[in-house]
Amino acid sequence: MSHRFRMSAALALVSALSGCAALGGTTPRDTYELSSPSTAASAPARKRLQLLIPDPTAIKTLDSNQIVVKPTPYSVEALQNSQWSDRLPRIVQLRMVQAFENTGRVGAVGVPGQGLAIDYQVIMEIRRFEIAAGQGRQSAQVEIAVKILNDRNGTVRATRTFTGGAPVSGTGNAAFVAALDKAFDGVAREIVTWTLQTV
Repeated sequence: MSHRFRMSAALALVSALSGCAALGGTTPRDTYELSSPSTAASAPARKRLQLLIPDPTAIKTLDSNQIVVKPTPYSVEALQNSQWSDRLPRIVQLRMVQAFENTGRVGAVGVPGQGLAIDYQVIMEIRRFEIAAGQGRQSAQVEIAVKILNDRNGTVRATRTFTGGAPVSGTGNAAFVAALDKAFDGVAREIVTWTLQTV
């Protein structure tokens, strides 16, 4: 086999593989974010309070940029052709910072590494953040467990689990994300109000 023939065959193989890649599995995915939570109007003012929002914990299926759909309580799928703009815990963390800031009722709130003189940490575990799609009904379900940790003495001031839901109105990926956004907004408002009432 001549050198020229071998080169021609190699180029043909690369071209064929490139064609396969272009035809299959490379459909761009729609990318979504959560909106900034609405202001918790009933939260009391704590102008000297400084809060830290660590990165929330979550199981592996939620600790990613996949949008989770659960056809049954025991099965997990990803919403097709869609993704979060970042890891879900990171999005929740930053949106919760915004939720506290939007109240105008705290001295400062931030994430690790920003050098705040912290009074309390708001430690979160994301337990559910999914579309429940079983039995012909589709709804968004959000569940976040929260601990308020006194950063000065290491004791847990209080703990509570917050849940929220919203029906899916319409069809398509945007409708699923809108329902998740609405469910999260309600949970975030409750977390902010409870935290400021507790500390």
